[in-house]
Amino acid sequence: MSRKRISRRKFVGDVGAGVAFTIVPRHVLGRGYRAPSDKLNVACIGVGGMGRNDVRGMEGENIYALCDVDWKSAEDAFQTYIKAKRYKDYREMFDKESKNIDAVTVSTPDHSHAAAGMLALKAGKHTYIQKPLARTMGEVRALADYARSHPKIMTQMGNQGHARDGTRQIRELVEAGAIGSVREVHFWTNRPIWPQALDRPLEEYYAPATLDWNLWLGPASERPYHPAYAPFKWRGFWDFGTGALGDMACHIMDAAYWTLDLGYPTRIEAESTPLFKETAPAGSRISYTFAAKGKRPEVKVVWRDGSLYPPRPVEVADELAWPFDKGGGQLWIGSDGKLTAGTYGDDAKLLTSAKQGVASGDPPPPAQQPKYPHSPGVYAEWIAACKGGPPAGSTFDGHAGGLSSMVLLGCLAVRLGRALEINPENGQVTNVSIPDEFIHPRYRSGWSL
Repeated sequence: MSRKRISRRKFVGDVGAGVAFTIVPRHVLGRGYRAPSDKLNVACIGVGGMGRNDVRGMEGENIYALCDVDWKSAEDAFQTYIKAKRYKDYREMFDKESKNIDAVTVSTPDHSHAAAGMLALKAGKHTYIQKPLARTMGEVRALADYARSHPKIMTQMGNQGHARDGTRQIRELVEAGAIGSVREVHFWTNRPIWPQALDRPLEEYYAPATLDWNLWLGPASERPYHPAYAPFKWRGFWDFGTGALGDMACHIMDAAYWTLDLGYPTRIEAESTPLFKETAPAGSRISYTFAAKGKRPEVKVVWRDGSLYPPRPVEVADELAWPFDKGGGQLWIGSDGKLTAGTYGDDAKLLTSAKQGVASGDPPPPAQQPKYPHSPGVYAEWIAACKGGPPAGSTFDGHAGGLSSMVLLGCLAVRLGRALEINPENGQVTNVSIPDEFIHPRYRSGWSL
């Protein structure tokens, strides 16, 4: 009798579609055995820096292909996953390997997020993209729209704090009325820790032999290589990155965006150190106003970067350091108390009027079952979704797209140096004409959405 062979890729897809099947129990196969058909074939685009962490997050699956424009940066990943196929150009990787790939991680500089991520989506691959979801609002909307129209493709943004217990604890505390009605939330970071507030460098350099500069530029306009851009300092340049706000707000503002259902603001006012045409300023303070929604009153959200910090709350004793974490954090101000937490929602502390002059300890554990259960983590959520589980917590067409868009509106306010009036229904700026390339960047030939 002839047998029709079922491909591993079809097997994984059938699992996601809910097709019934029988699996031999693992105890029969041997302790710790994991059938190859249980694993996703993952391709990772950008495997140095934060990308290296993202590859590590996929280690339980089959690291099928690694792609990086700088093979020096990729060296550790290459040496660790010696069986993985290696590429410099993700377009070539998709051309040659698409039929064998189930899922893709994108951990490139911001300006390549959308081009690489959309190519993965259009190839039908489950897709994970580092924060922010993209460099511009137009790119974010394109990714979100595609994901929305293809619900079988599982997506996730790499804002790992959304999957941590601290973020869930904050929401539970606020919804339980621990600090009353929230009227203000303040955020801060010590970023930028890379150069900003500078003009385009004019010196000429040869690109390192291990770096393909043309591929690093990707969809961005051509310019000569300079060490001011790669491998790490690109974040401060508007053509490549989104400054301190774009880098850290998808972490630090996450809990407030989720808990308070912020959506789009109605107004943003940005103050900053002197502005430069091509780079973000050295420091800024950005004030968002969000209209009342449901039972929630109007909320003022204030972002500070460049090591600007909010005033010391009266509940924090003078002998204590303020802020508790100078690297980054958040301060929630409600009608009946205050709450502080770290960058990822960690180390939440209640500051109440009953404890004037001191900082309270950690909040007590909830007396009942947590309303928002523990997550296995940002990677495990997505992997489970790819294998037929529920969608991950920060999908492109859900939390990730909305959070990134809110953050990028702040970047526009900083870049323009103007107060922005915004339609909270669709995020459109109503009082200022925004240059189209700030929203819909023009890609070089060879790259597209």
